[in-house]
Amino acid sequence: QLQLVEYGGGLVQPGGSLRLSCVVSGFSLDYYAIGWFRQAPGKEHEGVSCISSSGVSINYADFVKGRFTISRDNAKNTVYLQMNSLKSEDTAVYYCAARRSAYWDFHRCLDPRIAGSWGQGTQVTVSS
Repeated sequence: QLQLVEYGGGLVQPGGSLRLSCVVSGFSLDYYAIGWFRQAPGKEHEGVSCISSSGVSINYADFVKGRFTISRDNAKNTVYLQMNSLKSEDTAVYYCAARRSAYWDFHRCLDPRIAGSWGQGTQVTVSS
């Protein structure tokens, strides 16, 4: 059974950093692209970043470019999201989602409507 679990959320001051991990089980990460999404209170889900199964193709939302970095270690069945220079507007529940590579579209990988299978999310709060 495909399962994704996010770790690493917490409370951080503006300008600080966090690293989120998405640990998958029940399937081989080799065949799946992964996306990170978030949902702030009262807002819709939005795409943050995505990475192809090989790690070659990567995309970021404009509002995180230069601050967030996505990476993956297929041997560890884990995808990471390094978040630096955090802002209060980054406060949200962060989710990872897996989509089988055969159905993954790089140009639409930040669209939460076609994200695939989701984890349960981890809370990130940026506040002083």
